[in-house]
Amino acid sequence: MSPLASDLLLALPELIVAGAAIALLMVGVFAGRDRVAPVLWLGVLALVAAGAVILLTQRDAGVAFGGLFTVDRFGDFMKILVLLGAALTMALSLHFIGREEMGQFEFPVLLLFATLGMLMMVSANDLISLYMGLELQSLSLYVVAAFRRDSLRSSEAGLKYFVLGALSSGMLLYGASMIYGFTGTTSFEGLAAHFGGGAAPSVGVVLGLVFLLAGLCFKCSAVPFHMWTPDVYEGAPTAVTAFFAAAPKVAAIALLMRVLLGPFGDLLAQWQQIIWAVSAASMVLGAFAAIGQSNIKRLMAYSSIGNVGYALVGLASGTAKGAEAVMIYLAIYLVMTIGTFACILSMRQKGRLLEGIDDLKGLAKTHPMMALALAVFMFSLAGIPPLAGFFGKFYVFLAAVEAGLYVLAVVGVLSSVVGAYYYLRIVKIMYFDEAEEKFDRPLTREVGLVLTVSGLLIALFAIVPSPLFDGAAAAAASLVTP
Repeated sequence: MSPLASDLLLALPELIVAGAAIALLMVGVFAGRDRVAPVLWLGVLALVAAGAVILLTQRDAGVAFGGLFTVDRFGDFMKILVLLGAALTMALSLHFIGREEMGQFEFPVLLLFATLGMLMMVSANDLISLYMGLELQSLSLYVVAAFRRDSLRSSEAGLKYFVLGALSSGMLLYGASMIYGFTGTTSFEGLAAHFGGGAAPSVGVVLGLVFLLAGLCFKCSAVPFHMWTPDVYEGAPTAVTAFFAAAPKVAAIALLMRVLLGPFGDLLAQWQQIIWAVSAASMVLGAFAAIGQSNIKRLMAYSSIGNVGYALVGLASGTAKGAEAVMIYLAIYLVMTIGTFACILSMRQKGRLLEGIDDLKGLAKTHPMMALALAVFMFSLAGIPPLAGFFGKFYVFLAAVEAGLYVLAVVGVLSSVVGAYYYLRIVKIMYFDEAEEKFDRPLTREVGLVLTVSGLLIALFAIVPSPLFDGAAAAAASLVTP
């Protein structure tokens, strides 16, 4: 097999998504702007095909395209999560975009390009390819955040995300340039070899790493780079917010893990304190800032900030056990988030989309199955056993304790207790308050299927946890060298 053919085979999932995005762009142009349903379902099919290639083919680990792109078990695990999150949120958005007059074919095409950027981020093996994947994702998401041009809130969300995103990209590039200037390489293998000798890194490298981490923390909305998240989550169309909360979060944390545990793995003493501080601040702010929220999308924004903090607890440990815990947590978080947004997308009265937490009053009486599913997700997000969310938090805190990060684990547990208040408040509103008015027929076929499957996965996770645990352990072993 020629080197080019070997490279293309390693990048086959990305090529499927890229080819589908380009082809569907042409299909949309010739079929008409309003033919969004077939374009969207073909996009979902392309994502499923890319996931099937990863799951069903025996691809050997290796690097491609001159060392810019890497394939390993860690990347495959994270790509499956990204593709799952993207495909489910795209499927959930079908009826929403039709009702909200967003039925242009460009919408699913942009989501495909964003997903392609995420896949490239997960497999980045060089600071240059890292930036390319990051920007392909970001540029697509800037547009979909402001997709409703006739909505002031949507336009404001897109503008805020764009301005702050440009700032974070500049910080990331500045950090990458400093790292290159002091090491002479942008390759992850070259950086790992440079730092592997045990010598203390120069001040320039540490400063460059700080700027690089600032840019990456912005992408996963970790404190203090979270300022865009509540406004963008609230202002963007709800289908877009669901997408934001799922796949990009997984890809950003995967990239952070790839960078810190790979080329900078020997600089644990330098970056651990940064991740420690960012993780603790994210957990605390996510717990306290969400208490006074009345908009459920804004509440989910602060919830996502807190959840990023919990995931970073495992990363702060710097161990294979910590990396495994992060992957378990992200898989569970993805299912909980998609299920929750499936419920939020169903909150409609008289054709109008609702976003207030108080609009859920009496849901257990008017729509008992929807209330039951949302209660399961809220209890799981609060970390109450035996639901899946408990195991996610347990394993990241356990990894922190084993690494000697006792204070961080205590901060996480206390933040989780505080955060349980606003999750349980939603359950109280659904089950103990009186309904003022019923929702419209809330559950479409797609939403009902997603709610059922995600609810069962969260509720019954404790019965068969081994497939996720085994996959995460193998993925962590490929990323972190003992």
